[in-house]
Amino acid sequence: MSWRIVFAFVLLLMCLGVPGGALCQSPSSEQSSRGKNVFEAKCATCHGLDGLGGEHAPDIARRPVVKALSDQALLDLIHDGLTEEGMPGFPNMAKEDAQAVVDYLHFLQGKSGASVSQGDPDRGKDIFFGKAACSACHQIGSTDRFAVGDLAGFARDHQFAGIRDAILRPAGGPQDAATAVARDGRKFSGTIRNEDNASLQLQGEDGRFYLLMKSSLVSVERKAGNPMPADYGKRLSSTELDDLVSYILREAHSGKDKDKDKDKDKDEERHAQD
Repeated sequence: MSWRIVFAFVLLLMCLGVPGGALCQSPSSEQSSRGKNVFEAKCATCHGLDGLGGEHAPDIARRPVVKALSDQALLDLIHDGLTEEGMPGFPNMAKEDAQAVVDYLHFLQGKSGASVSQGDPDRGKDIFFGKAACSACHQIGSTDRFAVGDLAGFARDHQFAGIRDAILRPAGGPQDAATAVARDGRKFSGTIRNEDNASLQLQGEDGRFYLLMKSSLVSVERKAGNPMPADYGKRLSSTELDDLVSYILREAHSGKDKDKDKDKDKDEERHAQD
């Protein structure tokens, strides 16, 4: 979706003297719950549970052009949509629901502490490697296993509430694995990331990608992947979920700092060699 129309809309509002700046008051618990439910039902399919965008729609939680919209401008967009850009309008949505969605969007934008960690990361580490068994599939921090995905990369682009929602309501189905045998006898095992009529892309447990041409393979043995557990809401208490998310966030951002240090060391090494 192009944001040129939205940007022009913002300029028009400014010219007409419509007050900018969204209300920064934290919604009540009831209002927040209502806005969250409506947002997930009407908006999250395209914009994501955390508003950070997806395949069908852009980021509305971090984009300055969206944050600059007044409450009334957001309400108008919800009501009218942007049909020429593929965004439907919701003219029949109750005013109270629309306002609740706007308030919840402000929450996702970080105007009421949505990114603040609420748990104990040390306890969360024990849960990650123990009760929740996340490490059976996911890489985090300094661990080496890579079976499904690196949670650190996901956590760096999501806020606390978005990560928590992703754990409680995992999206997508299980990813299948395969072992491919090449004509020269080599074997490649890993999760299937992409596949078409001519090629197969696997990602091994070490994180490496292998792009294999099917014409060079003698066999491909497939294995159904295990789905992301959908019972964490029952398996873990609310406090344990907060602890788990806190650990994931801590490791994600500490890992980012380590990557920066490695890049800095490499730059210094190059300068020394020069």
